[in-house]
Amino acid sequence: MIKAMKALSGIYPRFGARRIRIFLKREGIEIGKERCSRLWAKAGLQVPKKRSRKRIGHRLRPMAPRMQNSVWSYDFVYDACANGQKLKCLTVVDEYTRACLAIHVSGAIRASQVIDVLSKLMRVHGVPRYLRSDNGPEFVSKALLGMGVKRESTHCLN
Repeated sequence: MIKAMKALSGIYPRFGARRIRIFLKREGIEIGKERCSRLWAKAGLQVPKKRSRKRIGHRLRPMAPRMQNSVWSYDFVYDACANGQKLKCLTVVDEYTRACLAIHVSGAIRASQVIDVLSKLMRVHGVPRYLRSDNGPEFVSKALLGMGVKRESTHCLN
């Protein structure tokens, strides 16, 4: 039985004793849960530890906010009313203070409306050093880049 377990664990290295027990049953070897676990441990079989993937954004962000109005983030949030009407909300957040600067709600928000909201905020709070977005399809617009503010996409961080 241990030989069969070792053979199956060689073929399926990511499977543990419970899954190997199922494969043993398919081969005609009936074994209980407890006995399978004991034999698995006795044979010294283990599932190898999962290797962690290298994450892209695990380092300190190069445009980390150092003071108020240095980095603003903006993104869309979607919701629906009780009657089924869809709502689209543009949210703008100051990353340093974590304050929500604006929430613009509408059924559909065009690039010109995004520019209007951001320009009003810039008149009130001043121009931020960077605008951060998630580089979604709604922000791929030359009109946003013409505002004079450096725009950073979170997908382009090194």
